[in-house]
Amino acid sequence: MGFVGGVFGIGNRTDRRRRVCPGMKGTGPGNGFESVESGVKLDEIVSSFKSMVELRDRSYMLKMYQNCFVGSDAVDTLIEKGFVTNRKDAVTVCQMMLTEGIFHHVLREHQFKDAKLFYQFTEGHGEKLVREGSKVSWSDFIKPETMEIDDSLQPAMPVSSETPEITQDLPQTDLNISGQLYPLDEYNLRLLDNTHPSAWQDPQNKRKYQMLVIGGGTGGLVAAAGSAGVGARVAMIEKNLLGGDCLNFGCVPSKALISAAKRYHAVTNDQSLSEFGISVEGAKIDFGKVMERLRRLRADISVNDSAERFASKLGVDVYLGEAKFIDKNTVEVNGQKLTFAKCTIATGGAPRLPDLSGIKELFEAYHRKEPEAPTIVTNESIFNLTELPKRFAVIGNGAVGMELAQSMTRFGSEVTVFGRSRRIMGKEDADIAKILEDRMTSEGTTFQLSVEKYVSLKKTGVKNGSFMEMEMEVVLEGGEPKTFVIDTLLVAAGRTPNVSSLDLENAGVKYDRKEGIIVSDGLETSTKGIFAVGDCCSAYKFTHVADFMARLVVRNALFFGKDKFSRLIIPWCTYTEPEIAHVGLYEKDISEKGEVVTVQKNFADNDRAILDGETEGFVRIHTLKGSDKILGASIVGANAGDLISELTLAMNADYGLGSVASVIHPYPTRADAIRASGDLLNKNRLTPTVRTILRQVLKLQN
Repeated sequence: MGFVGGVFGIGNRTDRRRRVCPGMKGTGPGNGFESVESGVKLDEIVSSFKSMVELRDRSYMLKMYQNCFVGSDAVDTLIEKGFVTNRKDAVTVCQMMLTEGIFHHVLREHQFKDAKLFYQFTEGHGEKLVREGSKVSWSDFIKPETMEIDDSLQPAMPVSSETPEITQDLPQTDLNISGQLYPLDEYNLRLLDNTHPSAWQDPQNKRKYQMLVIGGGTGGLVAAAGSAGVGARVAMIEKNLLGGDCLNFGCVPSKALISAAKRYHAVTNDQSLSEFGISVEGAKIDFGKVMERLRRLRADISVNDSAERFASKLGVDVYLGEAKFIDKNTVEVNGQKLTFAKCTIATGGAPRLPDLSGIKELFEAYHRKEPEAPTIVTNESIFNLTELPKRFAVIGNGAVGMELAQSMTRFGSEVTVFGRSRRIMGKEDADIAKILEDRMTSEGTTFQLSVEKYVSLKKTGVKNGSFMEMEMEVVLEGGEPKTFVIDTLLVAAGRTPNVSSLDLENAGVKYDRKEGIIVSDGLETSTKGIFAVGDCCSAYKFTHVADFMARLVVRNALFFGKDKFSRLIIPWCTYTEPEIAHVGLYEKDISEKGEVVTVQKNFADNDRAILDGETEGFVRIHTLKGSDKILGASIVGANAGDLISELTLAMNADYGLGSVASVIHPYPTRADAIRASGDLLNKNRLTPTVRTILRQVLKLQN
């Protein structure tokens, strides 16, 4: 799109939610700034401006400047007289007049600023002046004002409708089965050697640690490495596998599985291939080799999280065992009492079983490896599979469930997803979730999302290959009972924080069985000097969030920092196809603060997406009326997880959406849809008053 059309053109104004309301007020008799249609001359605008500002002699640093006005006073006057509604637009108007030589800074050293700087009118302002100082960008003329909002740009995270309530009277089932890896081939043995070596000898340290870390997942590893890196004496305790969920049962193995499923789908999707003039015959999937590759890559990556690396290269004392608090400065592990000045709890969370009769007994039988037990898995055991089940069921409709359901469908399983909420991906916008649901349905996934009650799960006694068949009875909406026959059940229905076995009461650390450890905005617990990070204390259960929580704790605990978790701008992505990525607030969160302005750029209008044949999805960005500050954004489409980082960077740098339009992208790229979103905001930004001034400025160029 050309400059005039892209930046100054008139957009579609039929959707009030997406209308950008101008900062400059409409025109009226006698206010001097007339509408575009009135054809007011720039001389008249300048004359009105001159009559408003206070001109007098002013002194600075023992030097007198004659007949000056003050920049901030001029801004105040424009707002008081009703010419503009905000200070940013006032600065825009003044800057254009300065640029055209109507007035200038007394020393010719400054552009116009909303500050106590002195400016003088130039006689014969219609004559062009030599402009000094930095060149002014056109984007400076159309940036809207950033309005006051709450510090935090973190949305409320919904609770899974599948997760049962936890009470203090309910004994917590230990679902942390991270020590059970199958098969024990060379790759899983190498993984164990790195993350929980059987011959590991705990240090014998009598000194007080400056930082003691409980938990060796992402949050614990970063806290330990960061603390040791700045010279602190550090101990880290892990009772299961170093690397935690991310390495062993989450990000790493799941993305290996997704990658294989995506490639297989790409060569077997006849309809998509035919559009490119391609046909492939005879493609087959070897699920055993898919899982072998997964185990090999996981073992390769595990070196980074290994006990040996943290002990010998990073200088961390690594203890492999279960930690229990003795008091607020002492923890016991494997019979040793370790004292500390500061402590970080990073024990993570564990999957939880839904309220379904028979599931607990069958689940425990499978994980005891009883020969006739049916296959009931969580994210902590699904990657032990070596054969593809024919009938695969999922309880849970969040990110984990959708990623694995789509992959298993693409490998050839008959997949059914069960849920209570009548939709998938509860935290995402409904239309975005529907795009993914429709794609998965078209690929063969079946959804049963109106479950009113899970009734029972039991064996049938029939063996289907190496899988023992099960019957799951549910009650659907309207009271309709229905039985489904399945070979494997994946439970992806929420998680429980790992807090019950730490004896936190001895340290005075307050916690909730369902929500986890209670922390302040600085991530400190109820006991001074003890902090918590990651899934054990946060609703944002993402690897990258645990990482940055740990970085925050290192600063706050060791260097008297005052960083706040609420100020972290948190993106995330669900790695389905299409991917769904989000950062910041959702529209429903922003609407509580004021009128939402939303711009959306469809990938159907993006040249790279068209050429790649991947036009599904869009970029959606939210601001408040009168501001271009990015408060939230969602992207659905190919590579959304990579694209969202550009908007996250803009939000971190407080770089407004109007300015994103000035970022040059290579052509053609999907990321250009983000720049184009800035254009959509900017082209509606110009008010009649500003258009009048721009037209008159252009006339002066002749």
